Amino acid sequence: MKKSEKDKLIFFNEKAYEILRNYLLKKVDSIKNTFILVDDKTYQYCLPVLLSHVDSLKESNLIRIKSGEKEKNIHTCIQICKILENFKANRKSLILNLGGGVVTDIGGFVASIFKRGICFVNIPTSLLGMVDASIGYKTGINLDSIKNEIGSFYIPEFLIIDPNFLKTLSNQEIISGMSEVFKHGLIADKDFWINLNNIKNIIDITDNQWDHLICRSILIKQKIVDQDPKEKGLRKILNFGHTIGHALESYFMNTDKVILHGIAVVIGMICESWISYKINGLSISDYENIKFTLSKFYSIQNKILNLSDSEIEKILVIMEYDKKNEKNKIQFSLLKEIGKCSYNCQVPHSLIRECFFELKNIDFS
Repeated sequence: MKKSEKDKLIFFNEKAYEILRNYLLKKVDSIKNTFILVDDKTYQYCLPVLLSHVDSLKESNLIRIKSGEKEKNIHTCIQICKILENFKANRKSLILNLGGGVVTDIGGFVASIFKRGICFVNIPTSLLGMVDASIGYKTGINLDSIKNEIGSFYIPEFLIIDPNFLKTLSNQEIISGMSEVFKHGLIADKDFWINLNNIKNIIDITDNQWDHLICRSILIKQKIVDQDPKEKGLRKILNFGHTIGHALESYFMNTDKVILHGIAVVIGMICESWISYKINGLSISDYENIKFTLSKFYSIQNKILNLSDSEIEKILVIMEYDKKNEKNKIQFSLLKEIGKCSYNCQVPHSLIRECFFELKNIDFS
């Protein structure tokens, strides 16, 4: 499969498994040269589903890591590389990454560096993985508590999207992952955002609705990525909500207030929408709509929202390591209106501090 055929990289439901079965027959010289990367959760809940669809994978090699963001580091990657080496993996080997964003990020990164690059397939099992983390050819791991500081651009053979895996997730994980769906509407598709406003309860979304939401969200991101694969310009709009969101996630990563990625991004989107209203032309009505919609769907603990002055200063320091920054200036992607987004927007520290105080006036109960 030619990597330039981007429209042929993502497959859904049973068609996807058929593609995988045929790929294994034609492209892989030995099923024992195939590796499946799982974490503790996907080993228990998702691996049986995959094996039921692709029987030949029962003979492949299994690599199991612990679950959680803390595993997304260079030490985990080195351990995986050692396992690949012990099993005599070579440049014709294949890694199947079966898991959420952590697994697909780690597995993609390992594939990009082992033997200077081997083939991989992403099989995202979380909503976040399906609509965001596994889409767009980015791989990445954390450097201490700095999110995705080490990584590469590396194209998978293809992606398998099976919304049935959502049934293995907790309600909290579903709600968290939905943040990236909201983001795609806000940055690039106003009609999609309006449709999302009509959802009554995220947990009550039906299978058919999930198929539509996931597909529409992937198409939005893929269209942006196709225009700017290496994030030189337009692709930066996908970082809306993430400058503040990633900083919050990094700050709380090693504390007793650990925050899910999606929840951090929701806070980031509200804060950055407020900043957009202050300096980028977003109307007050659009800001109020964003604030009302997101606060309706998300319940966020006060201990996360009520940051002290010293905590805000530490979060500002983390933002200074953001990959989008230029000339030591913190760069944001900000909304012009719902459905349109600017990038490379410089925001003064004073306004960033102020947006955290704005959060305290929002009812997330």
